[in-house]
Amino acid sequence: MQRHVKTNPAAPTGFFACEAAGLTWLAGAESGVPCVRVLEHDATSLTCERLDVVPPDSATAHEFGRRLASTHAAGAAAFGAAPDGWQGPGFFGPLSRPLPMALTGHDSWGEFYADERLAPMGELAGPGLDSAVRRDLDAVMTRCRRGDYDDDEPPARLHGDLWSGNLMWTPGGVVLIDPAAHGGHAETDLAMLALFGCPFYDDVLTGYSSRRPLRPGWRQRVPLHQLYPLLAHVVLFGSSYAYSTAAAISSALAIEC
Repeated sequence: MQRHVKTNPAAPTGFFACEAAGLTWLAGAESGVPCVRVLEHDATSLTCERLDVVPPDSATAHEFGRRLASTHAAGAAAFGAAPDGWQGPGFFGPLSRPLPMALTGHDSWGEFYADERLAPMGELAGPGLDSAVRRDLDAVMTRCRRGDYDDDEPPARLHGDLWSGNLMWTPGGVVLIDPAAHGGHAETDLAMLALFGCPFYDDVLTGYSSRRPLRPGWRQRVPLHQLYPLLAHVVLFGSSYAYSTAAAISSALAIEC
């Protein structure tokens, strides 16, 4: 068996153990998307089975969408909850500079999103945003806490960092890597897939909807769910992402209840 080793001698305490716990949790979803097999981990590294990759195609994307719906349906203990069995910190972002990500359970998605995602990341991103954008971000968080964006969907089992680079297209189908796993809203993973482009995205959506129909108006809510990773990009890569972040905030404020 070929092995792939990720290393970061300066990794925060618990970083690789958290990733391993997230992969195990996601892989435990019945009929869900497979995850890369973890072989071992320690404080500074994670060793996984090396995957063979093939070009994406429509049929594989459709099946990935079906399986992602099953992963989400496996659920979580609460919005913001950690993977089962994990009691340490959470992380979001690249191997070279992981950002802290709270893993605290909430009954309300809007409250969780405002208090555990937008507020902390907005604070870090603040120097890269002008005062008007920061005020509008506060307005989005107020609407979140008020429940304007809430619905009756239970917490979904999320990958949490589901951009296309964390999908491995293998001969046996899509395999997930590098999660920021937690309980959240299913639309968050779908919005993350769309943020930087996903091969055969429409086929993914068709497959997803065949098992878990999307709620009306979901496309209008995409910028709301993209706001957290966009703020993270302002933190990590600077003000070049400020315009996209401001546009997402404006779109979130325009969502009608």
